[in-house]
This record gives sequence, C-alpha cells and structure tokens, in this order.
Amino acid sequence: MPTAADIVYTLRNNFNSGNTRPYEFRLKQLQGLHKLLADNEKALTNAIIQDLRKPQFEALLYEVNYSKTEVLNTIYNLKEWMKPTKPSKPLPFIMDEVLIQPEPYGVSLIIGAWNYPVMLVLIPLAGAIAAGNAAVIKPSEVAPHTADLLKELIPQYLDSEYYKVYCGGIPETTELLKQRFDYIFYTGNCQVGKVVHAAAAKHLTPVTLEMGGKCPVFIDQSADVEIVARRVLFGRFLNAGQSCIAPDYILCDKLTEQKFVTAAKTILKEWYGENAKESPSYGRIINERHFNRIVKLLDGANIAIGGSHDIKDLFIEPSIVTDVKPTDPLMQEEIFGPILPIVITDNASSAIDFINKREKPLALYVFSTNKTTHNLFLNYTSSGNMLINDTLMHFSCETIPFGGVGNSGIGGYHGKFTFDTFSHPKGTVSMRMRFEVEHFSIPDGTPRSILYKTDYFPRKINLYQSNVINCT
Repeated sequence: MPTAADIVYTLRNNFNSGNTRPYEFRLKQLQGLHKLLADNEKALTNAIIQDLRKPQFEALLYEVNYSKTEVLNTIYNLKEWMKPTKPSKPLPFIMDEVLIQPEPYGVSLIIGAWNYPVMLVLIPLAGAIAAGNAAVIKPSEVAPHTADLLKELIPQYLDSEYYKVYCGGIPETTELLKQRFDYIFYTGNCQVGKVVHAAAAKHLTPVTLEMGGKCPVFIDQSADVEIVARRVLFGRFLNAGQSCIAPDYILCDKLTEQKFVTAAKTILKEWYGENAKESPSYGRIINERHFNRIVKLLDGANIAIGGSHDIKDLFIEPSIVTDVKPTDPLMQEEIFGPILPIVITDNASSAIDFINKREKPLALYVFSTNKTTHNLFLNYTSSGNMLINDTLMHFSCETIPFGGVGNSGIGGYHGKFTFDTFSHPKGTVSMRMRFEVEHFSIPDGTPRSILYKTDYFPRKINLYQSNVINCT
C-alpha cells in the first residue's frame, strides 16, 4: 500500500498537469460520482445499515438520495459556477478588464465522519471535483463497512490518477495530516478538529471544519406545542440522536415544558410503538464506547420519558429529561445521542443570556409565532445557522451556506458554497496598452505623478466622505 506521502506526491504531480481544470474533465468525474450512487444504491444503503443499524428509509433518503441530489445540482450548475465574475470597477480601471476567477486550490484532503458516512464524504468530494481539485478521501474507520465499500467503488467511477481513498484509523490519519495539502475539509468533533487545524496551520493550509456543539431549542407559549413536539422530536431522534445539528436541549417555561412532555409521550408511542427497541424505524448507537458515554449522562437525571437501554443491542430508548440544571453532566458536552434535556427559562431574554454564556452552536432553533422574538435571537445570538419553527431542514437548503462559527466550525458548504469552498477567488486585472495614463509607475517627483496622487485620490476621498455624511 502506498504511503500517505507517496499518494500526496503523486496527486500533486498529476494535478500540476492541468488535466483537472477543463470543464469536460470535471463534468465527466461528477457524472461518474452520480453513477456510483445510482448503480450502488442498495449496496451503499446496506453498508450504512451494517455500520449504524439505521432504518432503511433513513439510510436511503438522508444519505444516498440526498447525495445524488447534491451531485445533480452541481452538474447542472457547473458551467455557470466556473465562469469568472465581473465586479464593479473603480474609475482608474474603467477601461480595463477586472475579473474574479475561481481557481482550484490543488490537492485537497476530505476527512469524513461516521454518523453519515456516505453523505459527509461524497458531497464535499463533489465540490472538490467541481472546483478542479485533486483529492484524498479519508472515510471514517468507525463505519468500516461503508469505508471499505467507498474504497472499492470510487476507483471504479472516478479517475484514480486524481482521486485516492485512504483508509485507516488514528495512525493513518496522523500520517495524512503530516503531509502538505492545499485544502483540508474535516467533519467530526471539536477535539479532533483542533488537531486538524493545528496540523493545517504548519503549512498555512486553509480549512473547512464542520463540527457541532450543543444546539439549543427555544419554545415560547405562542407556538403550537403539538407541531413543535413533532418537529423537535424528529430532529432529536433521527439517527438515534447522532446528528451534529440535532436539537441538544430545550429552553422554555414550566407550562410549555409540561405541554411538550405530554405531547411527546403520544408522538413517540405513535412513531415507535410501545417498545422502541422492536421498532424498525429507530436506529442504534454506533459502538459501545459511545453507548457508555451517553448512558452515563443519565446518572441521577430526572427521566420524564424513556431511559431504558441495552448495551448488547446498543439500544438507548428515546429519552426526555426534566428538572435539568446548567451544571448537570447533560449540559457539559454535546450529547450526540437520543436524550433531550429541558432547561427552564422565563422568557426569550433569559434564553438568549443562557445561550450566549456557552460556546456558539452549529444550529439554533426558535419556535415562536412572534416576529419580535425571531429578531431577538437573530440579532443577539451567534450560531452557524438559525432555523425558525422547525429543526434540521436548513441542511437541505442549498442556497444558504451550512456551517459553524467559533467552536462549532469554520467555513460553510452546500450547493455553490461547496464549489466556492474548494475554489480560490483569484482577483485579476487586465490593463490596456493602447495609450499611457497617469500612473504610479511614474517616478515620484514628476509633475504628472504629483498631479495623479494629489488630485484624484483626494477627490475620491472627499466624495466618499460626502456620501457618508449624507447617509447619516
């Protein structure tokens, strides 16, 4: 097996040939990626089920089909995205050509996550291809069946001179991170994200870090609790709570808490029956290490719904916890499992204070019919994304960037934003040579140079100042 250094060296040489840059090459590779997903829909779904025991509809709809949709959108828009954009031109450049040309970074590294082991690898890969990069793809070793299948399939559908799959655990990832990449795209937890960021910093390599955090939900009394409960519970218990944008805790008043718990009991029974363990619609925890970590969070908790678990089956019942204090273990880390704590707050202002005292979340959810409340959270909190009156759905909105801020991540992607993530926006000015104008290249002290520097720029500054004064 080639070493990480050998793979990166080969890909860099191949990238430097320029073959990944033409539209025709990028289009062919994207079509290959879509064909990979279409031809192997069943195999990919089965691999995901083997690794995570997701319900079949979850694996198919939220991973394979969603990835196909993203790739098709990229194919459809590729030619347009590749075109240089023409910004407005300042007066000295009015006769010149001013462009912003998207160019590929070079050799990119894509490190996937285990909770959505197909989607979180192939969607960034589609962006890297569309932008004209070569790529090393590192699937998560925690989902081994999916990783092995991707290693088998990708060389069959993509040009292996430019796209390589590199499998392995911590030692292999460590070796990869010693190499000099031109871009690194990482999805996973914050602790490993810091390691990736530190490794990238040694070479000043730009990064996208898609991480997570504790995503809060605020509910006020204006919201329909029945609708709210369905949307919050769906977001929390999809994939057994193992989603980076899953609602992590609820902030509401006591009356709303009581109504929510009552509604939740009915809805969970409707979805999963009397015994969620026997339901084909409910998933499992990825492994024993994560199982033990999640179950430990329930120690001493006031469990209003659920709470049962079985380590042999990696099953944790959908659970709701009340009487939660900010100092409780449930509130100290991202839960990443099927437990939903409720913290009592008096109003929107106290909820905002609570959120702002903690790390910035990947997503923030607000349930209210009050526009003023919406604007309070929009203007006085910081989060990667914000969704009003639903959960998770912003992830599928390809016209907005999906990503974190602060502790929840760096950068964003989806749709054209994925293309932009893997592209350097190269500003370009093409000057005319038909005649000479007053120019900074004229040596200082000449009359024309003095005129240029003392006439044009002061006039421009005065114009800006006048406009600013008139706007106030």
